[in-house]
Amino acid sequence: MSTLGSSGIEVFPLNLGGNVFGWTSDAATSHRILDAFVEAGGNFVDTADGYSAWVPGNSGGESETIIGDWFQARGNRDRVVLATKVSQHPQFRGLAAANVAAAADASLSRLKTDYIDLYYAHYDDANTPLEETVGAFDALVKAGKVRAIGVSNYTPERIREWFEIARRDHLTLPVALQPHYNLVSRTPYERDILPIATAENLAVLPYYALASGFLTGKYRTEADLSSGPRGGGAKAYLTEEGLGVIKVLTGIADNHGVEPATVALAWLRTRPQIAAPIASARTVEQLPALITSATLALTADEIATLDEASRTF
Repeated sequence: MSTLGSSGIEVFPLNLGGNVFGWTSDAATSHRILDAFVEAGGNFVDTADGYSAWVPGNSGGESETIIGDWFQARGNRDRVVLATKVSQHPQFRGLAAANVAAAADASLSRLKTDYIDLYYAHYDDANTPLEETVGAFDALVKAGKVRAIGVSNYTPERIREWFEIARRDHLTLPVALQPHYNLVSRTPYERDILPIATAENLAVLPYYALASGFLTGKYRTEADLSSGPRGGGAKAYLTEEGLGVIKVLTGIADNHGVEPATVALAWLRTRPQIAAPIASARTVEQLPALITSATLALTADEIATLDEASRTF
């Protein structure tokens, strides 16, 4: 198990992404995925109030609603660490204090719970003074509605400013960061975000951990991009360097008898401050490759080989 910074909250070292719930996975399939995840020892689920408003016919909050129905049906809320986010729901955009409070209550209602374990500021809101946002998150913690707070998609400067404000005003400090980080997207995080995460002992929970599916190894030609709902996101990595990473990844996976995705996630677990990479499964059949990453031990030589293959990213 990993710990979320100084919060004392212990989590399975794989964070199950709920972005597919209500999008590429219907409610029944989503519940089967959640069941299988928990049965395999998982306890950490990530979602957001805006998931999945981009789907035609959806209005936002679908993922939270599916998870809330699952909590109610299984009676297992106390055995799951739940992370959700605010700022992107069509009805609750931004991070003004009143909006944060209303959005949190709406999330709690959809999730059929009275507390959120980890609540993120999903995207920065340049139109709201950061002092106001920091105070709003602190108020949720003091009200018992949120156990711990995190930030996602913030610049290094704004992360530092959040900590300065919180310390100055004696407010709750963040314990987690959710950045874009994987084998083929390394430099921005390692250069700019990691020093802050290290200095503040923040749990890092990287999203796009599999680079929109590219690191599963299933996208190796332009023709492959049409084979999945997220293939378009992998297109940027279809380069000589990207395919070189896939070659190394596949070789190590074959040596262990696992999937390339398993190795990609296991590599992330070896990096400083990483508590649990975020990865989603569209079907139950995709889940074992993700779960196995939580216990796969890469050798020092394998890690060094992956580091070298991906160093230009």
